[in-house]
Amino acid sequence: MNRVPFLAERLQGFGTTIFAEMSGLALATGAINLGQGFPDTDGPAEVLEAAIAAMRSGANQYPPGTGVPALRRAISDHQQRFYGLSFDPDTEVLVTAGATEAIAASLLSLVDPGDEVIVFEPMYDSYSACISMAGGVRVPVLLNAPDYAVDLTALRHAVTPRTKAILVNSPHNPTGKVFSRLELSAIAELAVKHDLLVISDEVYEHLVFEGEHVPMAALPGMRDRTVTISSGGKSFSFTGWKVGWACASAALVSAIRTAKQFLTYVNGSGFQEGIAVGLGLPDTYFMDFAADMKSKRDRLSSGLAAAGFAVMPTSGTYFVTADITPFGEVDGYEFCRQLPHRCGVVAVPNVVFYDNKTVGQSLVRFAFCKRHAVIDEACDRLATLQGSGL
Repeated sequence: MNRVPFLAERLQGFGTTIFAEMSGLALATGAINLGQGFPDTDGPAEVLEAAIAAMRSGANQYPPGTGVPALRRAISDHQQRFYGLSFDPDTEVLVTAGATEAIAASLLSLVDPGDEVIVFEPMYDSYSACISMAGGVRVPVLLNAPDYAVDLTALRHAVTPRTKAILVNSPHNPTGKVFSRLELSAIAELAVKHDLLVISDEVYEHLVFEGEHVPMAALPGMRDRTVTISSGGKSFSFTGWKVGWACASAALVSAIRTAKQFLTYVNGSGFQEGIAVGLGLPDTYFMDFAADMKSKRDRLSSGLAAAGFAVMPTSGTYFVTADITPFGEVDGYEFCRQLPHRCGVVAVPNVVFYDNKTVGQSLVRFAFCKRHAVIDEACDRLATLQGSGL
């Protein structure tokens, strides 16, 4: 590992995020960016117009530290409407600068140096960094391809007297796995048994194509030991607005706010008003949104298979994982670095989401949250890979 001058020891080895690296490569080469998970179209017009109207009406200064009241109420109503969960908008809802800040603030406020945090591997890259910034110790539990089932025996063995929390992400990035009710119930039982917290990243809650989204907080014994995190970016295709939130007991929210107030303090007054409108959209919006994204998943998965990839099943999120070994290649990182030059497409190597680098070495992740024409063009380009060589 090359050491970075001046960088604190706890952050050595993290470097630049893979998303910045690959998106920079897309810009430099003019390649189609199927690496970073952002849509290439705007979300609902009424959400956009609500944000514009709010800014024109003066919502351009610091909002309240916990978030604008309209959004906190909308988040509370959303949890009740979809899951039957009751959260007080004044004491149990905290608006953050995207889900990433909610994760960071949760870990920084709840984890002491030396505390262990169980994570499911592969894991979104900010989890590792935030655990390290908190001085915690990450304990990965491997989800094995192709079905990525939770090894409950390994999970139970991962718990020690130093375990403080379990970090769950369902629907799961990068695999697209939707954790089953049985798996989540087993996690909940373990948390209750050992008096653990659960930080539940549910940003893709409205992008489930097979199965069901089961919030951790809805399971027995979990309401007051779970921090539920989500975001308007993924549900309404306004990722650049960076409006996220955490729902939890008043005591947990108070603790998390202590760290959050020293990160961004507040963000995006007008954007918050827009997302509040989005959360109140009718059920048809959420159903149509998921159906459209499912059709894009199917389109890209078929194109990847036709191009020669071994395609893993994905039941939710923006992403599909593919194996490059049918091309006679095993180094996913080098494959992704060369892919823009070989055929004008950018993907992300899954190896960056693993501690165990040998397991995910040949896997790459593609994002399908793009227009149909863009997906088709990317698939046509990828079809030229066979025989092109590195």
